[in-house]
Amino acid sequence: MPAAIPLAVAGAGLVGGIYSANQAGKAANKATDAQTAANQAAMAQQQANLEETKKLLAPYVQGGYQALGQQGNLIGLGGNAAQQAAYDQIQNSAGFKAQLQQGQNAMLQSAAATGGLRGGNTQAAMAQFAPALLNQAIGAQYQNLAGITSLGQNSAAMQGSAGMQSANAIGGLYPSQ
Repeated sequence: MPAAIPLAVAGAGLVGGIYSANQAGKAANKATDAQTAANQAAMAQQQANLEETKKLLAPYVQGGYQALGQQGNLIGLGGNAAQQAAYDQIQNSAGFKAQLQQGQNAMLQSAAATGGLRGGNTQAAMAQFAPALLNQAIGAQYQNLAGITSLGQNSAAMQGSAGMQSANAIGGLYPSQ
């Protein structure tokens, strides 16, 4: 029987080793599952952040598209009818009408004060004033639209950059799964 004791001890050691290996395997599986869940949560957060960024920048991108189209109309890219409509919109605006009225009143007051109300110079100046003011207003409108177009372009670029950063972050999480 004394030979049986070392055999029993060896058997117990073997069973204990198998049990320990089994427990270590279960722990490794739990750790892998936890890492996978953490990576999936991080990827979902990256995607949510990207969508929120796109949502926040969307009005600026849309405004940029609209402004670019209006700039194109002002310079004739949309055709003659679109260009004429853009000019008419400026000419019929309250701001343009007020400036035109104030400018014409100032010219008439100056002419009346100097006695040249019915002179040819006054009539010529009045005839040239409205087209010159319209030309100036068209240039100002184009510049205002250029600012909005630029804002839209920058916002679109920011969306692209955010997308690339998100893709890189998500791509970096895949290998660790």
